[in-house]
Amino acid sequence: MKLSQKTQTLFDLIQPAVAVCGVELWGLEFLPQGKRSLLRIYIDRPDVTGEKPALPAGFSVPASNPDQADIEPVADLDDASDEDFDGETSEVGVGIGVQDCVKVTHQVNGVLDVHDPISGEYILEVSSPGWDRPFFTLDQMHAYVGQTVHFRLIAPVANRRKLTGLLVSIENEVLTVTLEGANVIIDADNIDKANLVYAPV
Repeated sequence: MKLSQKTQTLFDLIQPAVAVCGVELWGLEFLPQGKRSLLRIYIDRPDVTGEKPALPAGFSVPASNPDQADIEPVADLDDASDEDFDGETSEVGVGIGVQDCVKVTHQVNGVLDVHDPISGEYILEVSSPGWDRPFFTLDQMHAYVGQTVHFRLIAPVANRRKLTGLLVSIENEVLTVTLEGANVIIDADNIDKANLVYAPV
């Protein structure tokens, strides 16, 4: 689970701007798409797991006009109050709210405008990791041992490149996953992508 050089550069650049907003940068995805690239940022609140995803799950802001967000149902987020989000505030302990996403969007857009690390136009999306949160580092997965995780692998394990199983343990960059009643071993370097599989209690 290694970030590309471009993604790592963006992460290091954006992380301080996100921290100023009182949240943490969970991870990001940079997807070049012809003339308009996509930068998707996931933010989380430290020491809070299992929170509801941001409302909505994500919204996009064209880099050329960061003051206009494509988001519903609130037309003008800058003038919206916490009541407009049915209690989804940015207080510690309640997860990520829409206002958190708005604050991060403005902060990150400012940093990107100054440093200009992305050539051409791009769309910035900011959201919580959501119920089925993606994992960007092995350290993030430690808190979810005992839960179900979906993996997309670089090389097949048990004749599969895609598998879903119970994460049993993580030791020395090696994961043990229970798959159909049997344990399989997955090397961390063999993981292309991974995400939590949400199971309501």
